[in-house]
Amino acid sequence: MVFTHDTAVSLQAAVTLVNSEVDPATLRTAAELGDFYADFGYTGRHDGDDDEAARVHAAIPQLRAVLTASRDDAVTLVNDMLSQAQALPQLMRHDGLDWHLHAIGDDQPWDERILVETAMAMIDVIRADEMSRLAICADEACEGIVLDLSRNRSKRFCSVTCGNRNAVAAYRARQAEDASS
Repeated sequence: MVFTHDTAVSLQAAVTLVNSEVDPATLRTAAELGDFYADFGYTGRHDGDDDEAARVHAAIPQLRAVLTASRDDAVTLVNDMLSQAQALPQLMRHDGLDWHLHAIGDDQPWDERILVETAMAMIDVIRADEMSRLAICADEACEGIVLDLSRNRSKRFCSVTCGNRNAVAAYRARQAEDASS
């Protein structure tokens, strides 16, 4: 495993949330965000209303910025995110998970917890010098973020849709080239 479980899940959640802006049909409603909350094992305060959904969506540009930044720029963004939330890292154990870090109280708004958890995950990425695990999708028409946690670092597309679109385009280009030969 490249990163600890909580780091990997926080990164996956942040990338999923940022990529929901690329595909506007996802994570738009409070109910969809409620499913996202449960799917990624968030704990603590979750209001489940439209106001919270708006605050979560307002955090997406900060998430995109830190996930796509250079290593040195990411340090500044992470430090700012942690400072703004007055983060205080503490070891926690709950819900069958072994010791892991929480850095913001369960009573804090969910959008703040998303930012802090992403910042904490990015600390591991930065310290391990693994920024290359994050990239923009190789599909020229897509601005999605790719999180590559594979051992061989071969992931190029943010989704199966982008990967399939490029595979079909490559196949059609080969067929056209064969037909013209």
